[in-house]
Amino acid sequence: MAVIAVFNQKGGVGKTTTTLNLAAALARDGLRPVAIDLDPQSHLTLAAGMRHVSGPESIFGFFSSDTPLDALARDTPGGMRLVPSSLGLSKVDALHGSDAGISRKLARGVEAAGWSQTPPVLIDCCPMLGVLTLNALLAAHRVLIPLSADYLSLQGVHRISAALDALESRSGRQFPRRIVVSRYDARRKLSFRIYRDLQETYPGLVCETRIHECVSLAEAPLHGRDIFAYAPGSQGAADFRLLREELQAAGFFA
Repeated sequence: MAVIAVFNQKGGVGKTTTTLNLAAALARDGLRPVAIDLDPQSHLTLAAGMRHVSGPESIFGFFSSDTPLDALARDTPGGMRLVPSSLGLSKVDALHGSDAGISRKLARGVEAAGWSQTPPVLIDCCPMLGVLTLNALLAAHRVLIPLSADYLSLQGVHRISAALDALESRSGRQFPRRIVVSRYDARRKLSFRIYRDLQETYPGLVCETRIHECVSLAEAPLHGRDIFAYAPGSQGAADFRLLREELQAAGFFA
């Protein structure tokens, strides 16, 4: 199964929401995915209902003390396993930025845990293109780019695509990618225009499924639950079910 980096350099585009609920959708399909919170803000950890995670118990323990990833993973009520984050993760760039080999540490850790051969792994990346995000990208087989339906996000995806192209050139490997539009409001002409422009600019890379604006998607993290546990009959649950089906049919998780 694939390792997926969920990445966008712009905040507020639905990156953590996408990671949490896509993992939950995969879990409902019996795949028992692993999610890795690689953002020092720990939004995925909090959204999954985990509080007060110490540094050694989080992904920071992997980077600072070589704690195996499978020893850090915790089961969640939704059926996925989560490697939580903590604020200590913000120290990784300062502590290891000069280490030439640090960028492939996560890839080696995922391989050692056996996760690259079994469940899908989704990595919630931090929004900065530093040591942590480079680790995620070099560990990943594919990249999923959530993008909110607004003008600034549209401009941002061009920079992300250029950055991935440059990384492909330097690393000598490909980063197959898909773009998923989130916070889509069918009542707004701008949402449709952004979606159409993306399809024209990136043919074949934009998901047909759009994640609509949904109050339940915003409320679920407050209760530490994914959308299927919080509001299974909502538009948000339907959208993430369709997204999982679309990506799975395209071989994105294979």
